[in-house]
Amino acid sequence: MMVNLAREWSRQGIPTDIVLFNESGVYLSLVPPEVRIIDLDAKRAATSLIPLVRYLRRERPRAVLSGLVHVNTIAILAKAFAPRGTRIVISERSTPSKDVKDDFPANRLGYRLAPHLYRHADGIIAVSAGVADDLSVTARLPRERIKVINNPVVTDRTLELAREPFPHRWFEPGSPPVILAVGRLTMAKDYPTLLHAFAALRGTKDCRLVILGDGPLQEELETLALKLGIRTDVDFGGFVVNPYAAMSKAALLVLSSRWEGSPNVVVEAMACGLPVVSTDCPSGPREILAGGQYGALVPVGEAQALAAAMSAMLDHPVPAALLAERSRDYSAGSSASRYLDVLLGRNAVLSSWRSGRAIAA
Repeated sequence: MMVNLAREWSRQGIPTDIVLFNESGVYLSLVPPEVRIIDLDAKRAATSLIPLVRYLRRERPRAVLSGLVHVNTIAILAKAFAPRGTRIVISERSTPSKDVKDDFPANRLGYRLAPHLYRHADGIIAVSAGVADDLSVTARLPRERIKVINNPVVTDRTLELAREPFPHRWFEPGSPPVILAVGRLTMAKDYPTLLHAFAALRGTKDCRLVILGDGPLQEELETLALKLGIRTDVDFGGFVVNPYAAMSKAALLVLSSRWEGSPNVVVEAMACGLPVVSTDCPSGPREILAGGQYGALVPVGEAQALAAAMSAMLDHPVPAALLAERSRDYSAGSSASRYLDVLLGRNAVLSSWRSGRAIAA
């Protein structure tokens, strides 16, 4: 999402940097050449504060946008040492009261610090109304301080990437329909419920399940699929840079999460015309699917309800044109403009482009 924002801002002629703790990651190749990548050469967030302050003093960006709670806390701490006038805007991308249960220690520490630090940010953005409501309570912030902005999901490249081939034998013409799931293999995604639901569905329908993503629970999930007798019909495809190619060829996308912030994969699937079944988890799916108008919503953790919804959607899919129309509410261009308003305000932006960097993300 940061790459999408940076690309949109740079198209408008706004000097933009992407600042990284360390220059690594699978998305580096997607950064456009006109966007600078700044490597702080820090091993983790906790050791990035001093390098970040040095960057802020050297480049003097008009605004900084951060995302993820452990990064947000560092950005706010850096504000105390930054040049006067540097705006620090943080974005919350998951549901805090749920995400604090994640195995990532930095998350747990970040959410403990949030009630003390978040109030010092110049702007606070949430990716869904549910996230904003939850953040207001957990970080003890006035709800009116939090601006809700849709993620910049759909870009000009989305449909181009969807037309690329996806080399997998199960997507060949005449094959049984493929149900697709995309996301990290973690507790939050609740893949055990999905596997139980698929096992129930597989008893009545000839279909297959492809899960794209990697994570710490892969071995456990593969063992469960074997135990359920569905291992030959489930493929753990690992992380792929271009999931759109699979989305354009699958029959259904399923999100089985226990919690989210605003699940981009749902919007991406809709942009590709792929019908969606999702748990009604906090937060995001109900907002994206407009209470069930654009896809099925089922209770969290209920495998039988998920299986029934999957079966019904395979039989009567939501029209692709309707899904694509809804996905435009999450276009990168619209989102980038709304982010810019919070970061700088239009008047401030126009006067700042001529000197220094405008935005650091």
